[in-house]
Amino acid sequence: MSALLALLIVGDLGRLRAQQSAADAPPSPSSTGLSLARDSGFRTHGRDYVIARDDLLDVYVLDAPELSREYRVSPSGSMTFPLLPEPIRAAGRTPDELSTVIEERLRTAGLVSKPQVLVTVKASRVNSVAVAGAVKRPQIYPVFGPTTVMDVLSQAEGLSEDAGNLATITRGEVAMQALAPGENQSRADLLSAPSRTVSVDLKRLLETGDPALNLEVYPGDRVTVQRAGIVYVVGAVNRPGGFPLKDDQEEMTVLKAIALAQDLKGTAIRSKAMIIRRNLQSPEGREEIPVDLKKVLAGRAPDCPMQPNDILFVPDSTGRKALRRAAEAAVQITTGLIIWRR
Repeated sequence: MSALLALLIVGDLGRLRAQQSAADAPPSPSSTGLSLARDSGFRTHGRDYVIARDDLLDVYVLDAPELSREYRVSPSGSMTFPLLPEPIRAAGRTPDELSTVIEERLRTAGLVSKPQVLVTVKASRVNSVAVAGAVKRPQIYPVFGPTTVMDVLSQAEGLSEDAGNLATITRGEVAMQALAPGENQSRADLLSAPSRTVSVDLKRLLETGDPALNLEVYPGDRVTVQRAGIVYVVGAVNRPGGFPLKDDQEEMTVLKAIALAQDLKGTAIRSKAMIIRRNLQSPEGREEIPVDLKKVLAGRAPDCPMQPNDILFVPDSTGRKALRRAAEAAVQITTGLIIWRR
Protein backbone atom coordinates (compact mmCIF):
# COMPACT_ATOMS: atom_id res chain seq x y z
CA MET A 1 0.00 0.00 0.00
CA SER A 2 2.80 2.38 0.89
CA ALA A 3 4.58 1.55 -2.39
CA LEU A 4 1.42 2.37 -4.35
CA LEU A 5 1.04 5.67 -2.48
CA ALA A 6 4.66 6.53 -3.22
CA LEU A 7 4.11 5.86 -6.92
CA LEU A 8 1.04 8.10 -6.93
CA ILE A 9 2.94 10.91 -5.22
CA VAL A 10 5.86 10.59 -7.66
CA GLY A 11 3.40 10.64 -10.57
CA ASP A 12 1.68 13.77 -9.26
CA LEU A 13 5.02 15.54 -8.79
CA GLY A 14 6.06 14.57 -12.33
CA ARG A 15 2.87 15.96 -13.80
CA LEU A 16 3.24 19.16 -11.76
CA ARG A 17 6.83 19.69 -12.99
CA ALA A 18 5.73 19.01 -16.57
CA GLN A 19 2.89 21.54 -16.29
CA GLN A 20 5.22 24.13 -14.77
CA SER A 21 7.84 23.56 -17.49
CA ALA A 22 5.20 23.90 -20.18
CA ALA A 23 3.85 27.08 -18.59
CA ASP A 24 7.29 28.71 -18.38
CA ALA A 25 8.44 27.64 -21.82
CA PRO A 26 8.35 30.34 -24.51
CA PRO A 27 5.32 30.03 -26.77
CA SER A 28 6.05 28.01 -29.88
CA PRO A 29 5.70 29.92 -33.16
CA SER A 30 4.24 26.84 -34.83
CA SER A 31 1.57 26.33 -32.19
CA THR A 32 0.60 29.95 -31.61
CA GLY A 33 1.36 31.53 -34.97
CA LEU A 34 3.43 34.28 -33.40
CA SER A 35 4.42 36.98 -35.86
CA LEU A 36 5.93 40.41 -35.59
CA ALA A 37 2.46 41.82 -35.02
CA ARG A 38 1.81 39.44 -32.12
CA ASP A 39 5.26 39.82 -30.63
CA SER A 40 4.80 43.58 -30.56
CA GLY A 41 1.77 43.11 -28.34
CA PHE A 42 -0.73 44.23 -30.97
CA ARG A 43 -4.16 42.83 -30.36
CA THR A 44 -5.41 41.09 -33.48
CA HIS A 45 -9.11 40.49 -34.09
CA GLY A 46 -10.49 37.87 -31.74
CA ARG A 47 -7.45 37.85 -29.45
CA ASP A 48 -6.54 39.64 -26.26
CA TYR A 49 -3.60 41.96 -25.91
CA VAL A 50 -0.25 40.18 -26.05
CA ILE A 51 2.50 41.42 -23.73
CA ALA A 52 5.63 42.74 -25.43
CA ARG A 53 9.23 43.36 -24.42
CA ASP A 54 9.76 46.51 -22.30
CA ASP A 55 6.07 46.66 -21.33
CA LEU A 56 5.37 48.02 -17.86
CA LEU A 57 3.05 45.64 -15.99
CA ASP A 58 0.98 46.28 -12.89
CA VAL A 59 0.81 43.01 -10.93
CA TYR A 60 -1.62 42.72 -8.00
CA VAL A 61 -1.46 39.70 -5.70
CA LEU A 62 -4.41 39.43 -3.34
CA ASP A 63 -3.39 39.58 0.34
CA ALA A 64 0.29 39.95 -0.63
CA PRO A 65 1.05 43.68 -0.78
CA GLU A 66 4.80 43.02 -0.69
CA LEU A 67 4.51 41.27 -4.07
CA SER A 68 2.06 43.72 -5.64
CA ARG A 69 3.84 46.40 -7.66
CA GLU A 70 4.96 47.39 -11.14
CA TYR A 71 7.26 45.11 -13.13
CA ARG A 72 9.14 45.92 -16.32
CA VAL A 73 9.41 43.17 -18.94
CA SER A 74 13.08 42.76 -19.82
CA PRO A 75 14.45 43.01 -23.38
CA SER A 76 14.67 39.22 -23.34
CA GLY A 77 10.93 39.02 -22.66
CA SER A 78 11.02 37.85 -19.02
CA MET A 79 10.22 39.41 -15.65
CA THR A 80 11.86 38.80 -12.28
CA PHE A 81 9.43 38.11 -9.45
CA PRO A 82 10.55 38.45 -5.80
CA LEU A 83 11.41 35.22 -3.98
CA LEU A 84 11.05 33.10 -7.11
CA PRO A 85 14.30 31.42 -8.15
CA GLU A 86 13.84 31.86 -11.90
CA PRO A 87 12.44 34.63 -14.14
CA ILE A 88 8.99 34.21 -15.66
CA ARG A 89 8.47 34.44 -19.38
CA ALA A 90 6.04 37.36 -20.03
CA ALA A 91 6.41 38.45 -23.66
CA GLY A 92 4.09 36.57 -26.00
CA ARG A 93 1.48 35.90 -23.31
CA THR A 94 -1.79 37.67 -22.62
CA PRO A 95 -2.26 39.27 -19.17
CA ASP A 96 -4.64 36.47 -18.18
CA GLU A 97 -2.15 33.82 -19.25
CA LEU A 98 0.63 35.50 -17.28
CA SER A 99 -1.64 35.76 -14.22
CA THR A 100 -2.20 32.00 -14.34
CA VAL A 101 1.53 31.30 -14.64
CA ILE A 102 2.38 33.57 -11.69
CA GLU A 103 -0.32 31.94 -9.56
CA GLU A 104 1.08 28.49 -10.32
CA ARG A 105 4.64 29.54 -9.55
CA LEU A 106 3.65 31.16 -6.23
CA ARG A 107 1.64 28.09 -5.25
CA THR A 108 4.45 25.68 -6.20
CA ALA A 109 7.03 27.71 -4.28
CA GLY A 110 4.80 27.68 -1.20
CA LEU A 111 4.77 31.47 -1.00
CA VAL A 112 0.98 31.85 -1.24
CA SER A 113 -1.43 28.99 -0.58
CA LYS A 114 -4.30 30.21 -2.77
CA PRO A 115 -2.88 33.02 -4.91
CA GLN A 116 -5.12 35.32 -6.93
CA VAL A 117 -3.16 37.46 -9.36
CA LEU A 118 -4.30 40.27 -11.65
CA VAL A 119 -1.95 41.52 -14.38
CA THR A 120 -2.65 44.71 -16.33
CA VAL A 121 -0.50 46.58 -18.85
CA LYS A 122 0.23 50.07 -17.57
CA ALA A 123 2.49 51.34 -20.36
CA SER A 124 4.08 50.09 -23.54
CA ARG A 125 6.99 51.52 -25.48
CA VAL A 126 6.55 49.22 -28.46
CA ASN A 127 2.79 49.51 -28.79
CA SER A 128 2.40 53.17 -29.60
CA VAL A 129 1.39 55.45 -32.44
CA ALA A 130 2.94 58.84 -33.15
CA VAL A 131 0.48 61.61 -34.05
CA ALA A 132 2.10 64.72 -35.53
CA GLY A 133 1.33 67.78 -37.60
CA ALA A 134 -1.79 69.92 -37.34
CA VAL A 135 -3.37 68.38 -34.23
CA LYS A 136 -3.96 69.99 -30.84
CA ARG A 137 -1.74 67.59 -28.89
CA PRO A 138 0.90 65.98 -31.09
CA GLN A 139 2.71 63.23 -29.21
CA ILE A 140 3.12 59.47 -28.91
CA TYR A 141 0.09 57.53 -27.71
CA PRO A 142 0.00 53.93 -26.41
CA VAL A 143 -2.05 51.45 -28.43
CA PHE A 144 -3.26 48.31 -26.66
CA GLY A 145 -5.69 47.07 -29.30
CA PRO A 146 -7.07 47.71 -32.78
CA THR A 147 -7.50 51.41 -33.42
CA THR A 148 -8.31 53.71 -36.33
CA VAL A 149 -7.40 57.12 -37.72
CA MET A 150 -10.39 58.73 -35.99
CA ASP A 151 -9.45 57.11 -32.67
CA VAL A 152 -5.88 58.45 -32.67
CA LEU A 153 -7.01 61.91 -33.81
CA SER A 154 -9.47 61.90 -30.92
CA GLN A 155 -6.64 61.06 -28.51
CA ALA A 156 -4.76 64.03 -29.95
CA GLU A 157 -7.79 66.20 -29.02
CA GLY A 158 -8.75 66.80 -32.63
CA LEU A 159 -7.42 68.91 -35.45
CA SER A 160 -5.82 72.31 -34.98
CA GLU A 161 -7.16 75.43 -36.64
CA ASP A 162 -4.64 75.28 -39.49
CA ALA A 163 -5.24 71.62 -40.35
CA GLY A 164 -5.53 70.70 -43.99
CA ASN A 165 -7.67 68.01 -45.58
CA LEU A 166 -4.99 65.35 -45.80
CA ALA A 167 -3.52 62.93 -43.26
CA THR A 168 -0.59 60.65 -44.06
CA ILE A 169 -0.08 57.28 -42.38
CA THR A 170 3.50 56.03 -42.45
CA ARG A 171 3.40 52.30 -41.79
CA GLY A 172 5.73 50.57 -39.35
CA GLU A 173 6.97 46.99 -39.43
CA VAL A 174 3.95 45.63 -37.54
CA ALA A 175 1.54 47.05 -40.09
CA MET A 176 3.64 45.88 -43.03
CA GLN A 177 3.53 42.31 -41.79
CA ALA A 178 -0.10 42.42 -40.67
CA LEU A 179 -1.23 43.80 -44.04
CA ALA A 180 0.94 41.51 -46.15
CA PRO A 181 -0.98 38.99 -48.30
CA GLY A 182 -1.44 35.57 -46.70
CA GLU A 183 -0.28 32.23 -48.02
CA ASN A 184 -3.65 31.49 -49.59
CA GLN A 185 -3.92 34.75 -51.52
CA SER A 186 -3.97 34.86 -55.29
CA ARG A 187 -0.86 35.56 -57.34
CA ALA A 188 -2.10 39.10 -58.09
CA ASP A 189 -2.48 39.82 -54.35
CA LEU A 190 0.96 38.43 -53.58
CA LEU A 191 2.53 40.79 -56.12
CA SER A 192 0.87 43.85 -54.53
CA ALA A 193 2.77 44.53 -51.31
CA PRO A 194 1.26 47.02 -48.84
CA SER A 195 2.36 50.61 -49.26
CA ARG A 196 4.57 52.26 -46.66
CA THR A 197 2.64 55.52 -46.98
CA VAL A 198 -1.14 55.88 -47.16
CA SER A 199 -3.14 59.11 -47.51
CA VAL A 200 -6.53 59.77 -45.91
CA ASP A 201 -8.96 62.43 -47.11
CA LEU A 202 -9.97 63.94 -43.76
CA LYS A 203 -12.59 66.20 -45.29
CA ARG A 204 -14.48 63.25 -46.78
CA LEU A 205 -13.97 61.16 -43.66
CA LEU A 206 -15.37 63.84 -41.35
CA GLU A 207 -18.25 64.77 -43.66
CA THR A 208 -19.38 61.29 -44.68
CA GLY A 209 -18.05 59.03 -41.92
CA ASP A 210 -17.12 56.50 -44.61
CA PRO A 211 -15.63 53.51 -42.72
CA ALA A 212 -13.48 52.70 -45.76
CA LEU A 213 -11.58 55.95 -45.12
CA ASN A 214 -11.22 55.33 -41.38
CA LEU A 215 -8.17 53.11 -41.83
CA GLU A 216 -6.84 50.82 -39.13
CA VAL A 217 -3.70 52.03 -37.37
CA TYR A 218 -1.05 49.63 -36.05
CA PRO A 219 1.66 49.98 -33.38
CA GLY A 220 4.69 51.69 -34.83
CA ASP A 221 2.66 53.72 -37.35
CA ARG A 222 2.94 57.50 -37.64
CA VAL A 223 -0.09 59.66 -38.44
CA THR A 224 0.75 63.14 -39.74
CA VAL A 225 -1.95 65.72 -40.42
CA GLN A 226 -0.82 68.13 -43.12
CA ARG A 227 -1.12 71.85 -42.44
CA ALA A 228 -3.22 73.94 -44.77
CA GLY A 229 -1.77 76.91 -46.58
CA ILE A 230 -2.54 80.21 -44.86
CA VAL A 231 -2.99 83.73 -46.22
CA TYR A 232 -2.79 86.73 -43.91
CA VAL A 233 -4.73 89.99 -44.10
CA VAL A 234 -3.52 92.86 -41.92
CA GLY A 235 -4.00 96.61 -41.68
CA ALA A 236 -7.21 98.55 -42.32
CA VAL A 237 -9.64 95.62 -42.39
CA ASN A 238 -12.40 94.75 -39.94
CA ARG A 239 -11.04 91.34 -38.94
CA PRO A 240 -7.30 90.97 -39.51
CA GLY A 241 -5.89 87.47 -39.18
CA GLY A 242 -4.70 84.34 -40.89
CA PHE A 243 -7.14 82.29 -42.98
CA PRO A 244 -6.43 78.61 -43.79
CA LEU A 245 -6.84 77.34 -47.32
CA LYS A 246 -8.83 74.23 -46.49
CA ASP A 247 -8.92 73.04 -50.08
CA ASP A 248 -5.51 72.62 -51.67
CA GLN A 249 -7.07 73.16 -55.08
CA GLU A 250 -8.81 76.41 -54.08
CA GLU A 251 -7.51 79.60 -55.64
CA MET A 252 -7.26 82.44 -53.16
CA THR A 253 -7.47 85.98 -54.52
CA VAL A 254 -7.23 89.47 -53.06
CA LEU A 255 -11.00 89.99 -53.14
CA LYS A 256 -11.64 86.64 -51.41
CA ALA A 257 -9.10 87.51 -48.73
CA ILE A 258 -10.78 90.88 -48.12
CA ALA A 259 -14.15 89.14 -47.86
CA LEU A 260 -12.72 86.77 -45.23
CA ALA A 261 -11.41 89.80 -43.34
CA GLN A 262 -14.95 91.24 -43.37
CA ASP A 263 -14.21 94.10 -45.80
CA LEU A 264 -12.06 97.20 -45.63
CA LYS A 265 -12.31 99.92 -43.03
CA GLY A 266 -13.46 103.37 -44.13
CA THR A 267 -9.97 104.70 -43.44
CA ALA A 268 -8.22 102.21 -45.75
CA ILE A 269 -5.87 103.62 -48.41
CA ARG A 270 -7.12 101.37 -51.20
CA SER A 271 -4.60 102.44 -53.82
CA LYS A 272 -1.57 101.66 -51.62
CA ALA A 273 -2.24 98.03 -50.65
CA MET A 274 0.44 95.44 -51.26
CA ILE A 275 1.06 91.69 -51.15
CA ILE A 276 4.16 90.77 -49.16
CA ARG A 277 5.44 87.46 -50.50
CA ARG A 278 8.32 85.31 -49.36
CA ASN A 279 11.05 85.22 -51.99
CA LEU A 280 14.47 83.88 -51.08
CA GLN A 281 15.90 85.32 -54.29
CA SER A 282 15.20 88.87 -53.12
CA PRO A 283 17.81 90.73 -51.03
CA GLU A 284 15.51 90.89 -47.99
CA GLY A 285 14.00 87.46 -48.54
CA ARG A 286 10.64 88.86 -49.66
CA GLU A 287 9.07 90.92 -52.39
CA GLU A 288 6.34 93.57 -52.27
CA ILE A 289 3.67 93.45 -54.98
CA PRO A 290 1.61 96.67 -55.29
CA VAL A 291 -2.17 96.20 -55.41
CA ASP A 292 -4.55 99.03 -56.31
CA LEU A 293 -7.67 97.86 -54.52
CA LYS A 294 -9.61 100.85 -55.78
CA LYS A 295 -9.20 99.64 -59.36
CA VAL A 296 -9.65 95.96 -58.45
CA LEU A 297 -12.94 96.66 -56.66
CA ALA A 298 -14.11 98.78 -59.61
CA GLY A 299 -13.26 96.00 -62.05
CA ARG A 300 -10.61 98.05 -63.84
CA ALA A 301 -7.75 95.81 -62.70
CA PRO A 302 -7.49 92.00 -62.39
CA ASP A 303 -8.14 90.27 -59.07
CA CYS A 304 -4.62 89.26 -58.01
CA PRO A 305 -4.09 85.60 -57.01
CA MET A 306 -2.53 84.94 -53.60
CA GLN A 307 -0.22 82.13 -52.56
CA PRO A 308 0.07 80.32 -49.21
CA ASN A 309 1.85 82.49 -46.61
CA ASP A 310 1.18 85.70 -48.55
CA ILE A 311 0.40 88.80 -46.52
CA LEU A 312 -2.14 91.29 -47.87
CA PHE A 313 -1.35 94.61 -46.21
CA VAL A 314 -3.87 97.46 -46.41
CA PRO A 315 -2.52 100.75 -44.98
CA ASP A 316 -4.65 103.07 -42.90
CA SER A 317 -5.03 106.79 -43.68
CA THR A 318 -4.59 107.59 -40.00
CA GLY A 319 -0.97 106.49 -40.21
CA ARG A 320 0.37 107.66 -43.57
CA LYS A 321 3.78 108.46 -42.08
CA ALA A 322 4.08 104.96 -40.71
CA LEU A 323 3.20 103.21 -43.97
CA ARG A 324 6.60 101.59 -44.46
CA ARG A 325 7.04 100.77 -40.78
CA ALA A 326 3.59 99.18 -40.70
CA ALA A 327 4.42 96.99 -43.68
CA GLU A 328 7.61 95.84 -41.94
CA ALA A 329 5.67 95.13 -38.76
CA ALA A 330 3.10 93.10 -40.69
CA VAL A 331 5.80 90.61 -41.64
CA GLN A 332 6.83 90.21 -38.00
CA ILE A 333 3.40 89.83 -36.43
CA THR A 334 1.85 87.29 -38.78
CA THR A 335 3.23 84.38 -36.78
CA GLY A 336 1.23 85.54 -33.76
CA LEU A 337 -2.04 86.25 -35.57
CA ILE A 338 -5.25 84.46 -34.74
CA ILE A 339 -6.08 81.90 -37.41
CA TRP A 340 -9.75 82.15 -38.20
CA ARG A 341 -11.82 79.07 -38.99
CA ARG A 342 -13.56 79.30 -42.32
